[in-house]
Amino acid sequence: MERRKHFNKMSLADFWIVLLGCSALCHTAPTISPTTLPEDDDLAERYLSQFYADVGMKNTSMRSITNSSFSQDLRAMQAFFGLEVTGVLNNKTIEVMKAPRCGVTDISRYGHFPGKPKWEKRLITYRITQYTPDLTQNQVDKTIAQAFQLYSDVIPLDFKQVYSGTADIMILFKGGYHGDFYPFDGAGGVLAHANSPGQGEGGDTHFDDDETWTLTQRGVNLLLVAAHEFGHALGLDHSRDRRALMYPTYKYVDTNGYRLPDDDRRGVQTLYGSRTPVPTKKPKPPPGPEPEEPAEDPNLDPLPNPREEQCSRDLVFDAATSIRGDLYFFKNGYYWRKSTTFQGIRLTKVNTKWSQINHVDAAFEVPSKDVVYLFEGRQYWGIRAYAKTIISGYPKSLTNLGLPSSVTKVDAAVYESTSRKTLIFVNNQYWSYDEGRSQMDSGYPRFISQDFPGIGTKIDAAFENFGYLYFSSGPRQSEYYLPYKRVMRVLLNYGWLNCY
Repeated sequence: MERRKHFNKMSLADFWIVLLGCSALCHTAPTISPTTLPEDDDLAERYLSQFYADVGMKNTSMRSITNSSFSQDLRAMQAFFGLEVTGVLNNKTIEVMKAPRCGVTDISRYGHFPGKPKWEKRLITYRITQYTPDLTQNQVDKTIAQAFQLYSDVIPLDFKQVYSGTADIMILFKGGYHGDFYPFDGAGGVLAHANSPGQGEGGDTHFDDDETWTLTQRGVNLLLVAAHEFGHALGLDHSRDRRALMYPTYKYVDTNGYRLPDDDRRGVQTLYGSRTPVPTKKPKPPPGPEPEEPAEDPNLDPLPNPREEQCSRDLVFDAATSIRGDLYFFKNGYYWRKSTTFQGIRLTKVNTKWSQINHVDAAFEVPSKDVVYLFEGRQYWGIRAYAKTIISGYPKSLTNLGLPSSVTKVDAAVYESTSRKTLIFVNNQYWSYDEGRSQMDSGYPRFISQDFPGIGTKIDAAFENFGYLYFSSGPRQSEYYLPYKRVMRVLLNYGWLNCY
């Protein structure tokens, strides 16, 4: 059965909600912080039952919640929203639960719909059968086309409006009952809904005409709602990235020059690939002396040149890590830096930053210590994260970490902040290093495939971002939610480097 997505507006701000009912509304007596109100008990039960009840489900269609499972689901919810993970209700958690939001579960198998449905054609037609009186027909046509163009700019799909017959995506504005099993509920409730790709009603998108549709911040902004819904119509599920168009909760952002955010672009490109720019013919230069070759950058070797691989779908990372919120991706003795403080991607040669290091095999950050560790061969260095300088006393041997002397190179390493463990990957096995005790855990190494199903048997690079682990194996990358040992999405490495 196709999954249908909805928008919801439950306050003065413009928010989306999806009505996805839980199979059973179950009750329990959760552990509650003394500062919460008694009525918050039922709210928390309903919230977790609707949005987190599928976590850990096997072959059952219904799930009863025990105190233990309530705490487990509450931890998952707190981790998802970046709250302190306690498994106990508190005012901050209740505040998030009361906020308007999307109704689809936050822990799903993929960032796409199950089975990854998508359109198997390159030209998608759409038809608007009923318009809203809030805007002119011309304004609606232009805005709907603009919403589709956000996607056609980055994927090899084209969208064409037709004015008769049955289109691939049928669009209408109507309030209340409008021909499906999901009647709208009047102003201030459900704003719109859309089907995932497929035959028949697949992709069809409906907007509640009891809302006030606008092209500004007031009322309900049609461009943002339509772009979100068309993401569902193309096969995108919700994102946990707060900056994404497909994030469960949303309010107005400036639409002037609006482009598809990075997370949404990566998701839709994983389904459909990237749009290849059409080459333009350069005018023939006038007769004259040949221009001089540009001076060679002394920091860049002629071969291999990572700059040429930056936007290759076959890009393989040597290592990756976060450093104080920025992401560093290492390749062939260089690193790309993706920062929150400047636009674009910067490429730097490793030994121009750290003269003792020529090539980085693995890297990880321990934020609580404000230290980053870089590995090369049998040695590793400690780097002060705030100053990006090597700490006195390094390099040290891999055996200092408790690795056997037979290990000549680390493939990847990542610090997991919840458990305070560093996972060190070598070939098809991994070790767990306890940062609190500064020693290797007993019982290791273990096989990667045994403890991390779905990510492959050998890891080239790993890092943590927004509470998720990212494991790169070749050009592909698994977004992994460790508490439930589940792959959320499969991405391509190059998507992190602003490649369209």
